Amino acid sequence: MSSSDIFIGETIGTAVLILLGGGVCAAVTLKASKARGAGWLAIAFGWGFAVLTAVYISGPLSGAQLNPAVTIALALTSGVWSQVWVYLLGQLLGAMIGAALVWVAYYGQFQAHMTDPEIVGTDEERAAVKAVEATEPAAGPVLGIFSTGPEVRNAVMNLLTEIVGTFVLILAVLTQGLNAKGTGLGVLGGLITALVVVAIGLSLGGPTGYAINPARDLGPRIVHALLPLPNKGGSDWSYAWVPVVGPLLGAAAAAGIYNVAFA
Repeated sequence: MSSSDIFIGETIGTAVLILLGGGVCAAVTLKASKARGAGWLAIAFGWGFAVLTAVYISGPLSGAQLNPAVTIALALTSGVWSQVWVYLLGQLLGAMIGAALVWVAYYGQFQAHMTDPEIVGTDEERAAVKAVEATEPAAGPVLGIFSTGPEVRNAVMNLLTEIVGTFVLILAVLTQGLNAKGTGLGVLGGLITALVVVAIGLSLGGPTGYAINPARDLGPRIVHALLPLPNKGGSDWSYAWVPVVGPLLGAAAAAGIYNVAFA
């Protein structure tokens, strides 16, 4: 595959991934959405279907890695690093584009949600919150549409959760299709990966929102910081390193196990 094919494929694929994955979060979160309150089950399956769609769209161009953790793990197991930077740039750009498209698709709902006193509080309440914020604004009421955040904020526990979740994802990606002939599963790989993402979301997603993909979290978080959303609050940059470092460590651990036990 050429560098241009990889970059275009990863950009398009990751944009679709975030558009559909962030889209289900917006659908469940925003007050004026018909799907508001649909719950965690809808989010987990929505992200799984987002992976499925993105993989089949971008696979012919780039192989549909769509995740820096996958890219790093494949480089660690194959020893081929020459195109890694192309994958990573496409994934980050695609994630930002996808997040921006979520905002476009739900523009009316964002405006209604972010100007509703029931959601963002009165002027006096917002002023009181700002007065007690020492370093950075607290995570805003729609940040969860763009990026992840912990239910219990503890850096070590949150990091371990992301490591474990990503470890499962990457080991499944690396081992899918292994058999006596080593022929793999071809187009079924996308379906298997999507179902693994659903399983991780249902089983391991509760503590942190299961980023398991550095680009998926960082790109949309940057977009959240840049978008002209009223009363949006902060982008929680003090937590932003966890969904980047955790998945990369999980990927490295999975690659190590794969090299020892399966390769």
